[in-house]
Amino acid sequence: MAAASKKPFRLHIGVFLAPAVLVYTAVMILPLFGTLQLSLFRSIEQVQTFVGFDNFRTLFGDPNWSFNFWNALKNNVWFFIIHMLVQNPIGVMLAALLSSPKLRFTAFYRTAIFIPTILSFVIVGFAWKLILSPIWGVAPDLLGMVGLKSLFTPWLGKEEYALTALSLISVWQFVGIPMMLIYAALLSIPEEVIEAAECDGVTGWSQFWKIKLPLILPAIGIISILTFVGNFNAFDLIYTAQGALAGPNYSTDILGTFLYRAFFGFQLQVGDPNMGATIATMMFLIILIGVCFYLFLVQRRLRRYQF
Repeated sequence: MAAASKKPFRLHIGVFLAPAVLVYTAVMILPLFGTLQLSLFRSIEQVQTFVGFDNFRTLFGDPNWSFNFWNALKNNVWFFIIHMLVQNPIGVMLAALLSSPKLRFTAFYRTAIFIPTILSFVIVGFAWKLILSPIWGVAPDLLGMVGLKSLFTPWLGKEEYALTALSLISVWQFVGIPMMLIYAALLSIPEEVIEAAECDGVTGWSQFWKIKLPLILPAIGIISILTFVGNFNAFDLIYTAQGALAGPNYSTDILGTFLYRAFFGFQLQVGDPNMGATIATMMFLIILIGVCFYLFLVQRRLRRYQF
């Protein structure tokens, strides 16, 4: 009986999974362990020598390294906060509007909002740099058309505004992703739940806040952790718009650009692969801590809202 009840091993599952596992291992897992290993070595007389955690002591103890690291981390946190407070709430509101059965041309609106997400970072960075240029940009004229030209300032050229401006540009480009994910979550709510709410007289925005929003909290949680991981891996937009030096005066420097300069070098700065790997390891640990916090604390509380 025991032999008869034993489930047969399904070999075809392993066959189908093997190519994806091999590619993921070659592209992601092996480079990750290689980076972790490189962070524990240092080039001494052109020979890679094991130094343990000395590179981390240098990163946090040497003022030349620690100042740039904490500055980049602070900017990265602000970059993430802007996305959490602006991008995701706007995405939720847009999804709520597009899910309304009374709204016409929803397919057109969804496409128009989502199109920027498929554009190249290079195109977005250079296009917005031209738009916001005080010399040949169209932003001053557009603000002048509505009587707000006095508010214009070279946002990308001022330390106090540059990072926020780039964060909002990134929000404009990627707001379509949370919008579509929340839109799909709203469509998956059972019709019986909506009909019961309508029978109780809960309609319109009241229905969204009291019924729909609690039911899509798990989707909002997933979007939040994806935003966290994406923002702490960010690099392309800052590099395209402000260059590797992340000007002005490193005010837009984030961990990705700091890693790039440390690993590959820039202008007169010589690259140090070991210190670059150390910074990459710190980025990995920050992301790992954030993901674990979500999985073990936040997700457990959100399970009660799943249906």
